[in-house]
Amino acid sequence: MKRRLTFAAVGLGAAVALALPSSMGASAASSHSQSLCIGHHPQDFVWYTASCTGHDEPEIDPLSNKAGSAQDLTWTVVLPTDGSVHVDSVGPTFWIGGTVSDPNSLFNQAFLELQFYPNSITTGCTAGGGYNVSYAPNVYTVCSPVWEVSKHGSSESAAFNAMLLDANTGGPLTMHAGDTITDHQYVTAARDGMHITITDLTTGHSGTIILNSKVDGPLMPAFSVQKLGNALGWGLVNDAPNSLVWEIGHTGDYTTPAGQYCLPGSATKPPCYSYNVPTWLQFTPLQIKGVTFGDGSAAQSWSAVSDFGGEAEINQDCGAGNYGTPFCSYPWYAFNGADKAFTFGGDYTGTTKDFGQALEFQQQENCVSPSGPFPQYCSTILR
Repeated sequence: MKRRLTFAAVGLGAAVALALPSSMGASAASSHSQSLCIGHHPQDFVWYTASCTGHDEPEIDPLSNKAGSAQDLTWTVVLPTDGSVHVDSVGPTFWIGGTVSDPNSLFNQAFLELQFYPNSITTGCTAGGGYNVSYAPNVYTVCSPVWEVSKHGSSESAAFNAMLLDANTGGPLTMHAGDTITDHQYVTAARDGMHITITDLTTGHSGTIILNSKVDGPLMPAFSVQKLGNALGWGLVNDAPNSLVWEIGHTGDYTTPAGQYCLPGSATKPPCYSYNVPTWLQFTPLQIKGVTFGDGSAAQSWSAVSDFGGEAEINQDCGAGNYGTPFCSYPWYAFNGADKAFTFGGDYTGTTKDFGQALEFQQQENCVSPSGPFPQYCSTILR
């Protein structure tokens, strides 16, 4: 696939200093550093700057037909907890994102990724969209890269990036495994860019990022309604404007090598735990409790989509008939009746519906971008 060749050809950039836990058999922090930058997954004609890599982005979207639903929404999630494996072993970050307007980006659209880093203290969020972290068990911190594509040359770069700071301390807002948090994305009368307020309901601490780029100006929500078809023009999926995604197809931040692009079927050099569902089941999952909109209504319908076709990707890399063998399974969204939440990874204890597991993701690009004749994967209504 062209995308695969492009991704494999680029390296990693945006300097990151990684402090590695001795329990993982890694070298000491003082003797190890690794560059890391995770960009948004674009159409084939887009290429990455700042040496960022592409990736696999299975997502879940809350849906609404109400005006303003894409401009004021609040996610409630419970952060996952390390178990016999670390949460970051299956991928370096999960994020909550949204399409925003950007006059300097292709189709006048850019994409926010509010990236949560498991087991990490963020020490810097780079202008190129990368991040600097040091190891801290069961701690989460955040950067907010916004990805744009040049109208002249189709290069992807960061229009904005900021660290989520604690309003009380001025340092990075540190959240912990098992904490319940809310992510409120909204606009104000100042129209100075989308506001993102993260509140840790467990500790009472909070912080706010305002998407106001020094070069591109205020980055406002690109759509009014949180419905399918209001999709990022240069993206690979036909979805709703706002979504939650777990980055897969990369090694974790504290593996050797760190943050490296990897494919299904890879058991060594590096092992690609993203595509090994039993690994996901060895830690307590992310819980997506729900989404409410500015008018107080809750998302009653949800959809899911993968930008590589879910099981189709496994079959391509592992060979037909090998699905379900080690490192040859694709994680999925499920509903957990015990926790009253969506989870991602596999059928955790308490799962009441898994929507066909990996088959919840469409395997062919049967949709078309709203901005041109570019194929996209259609999103599947889960409920």
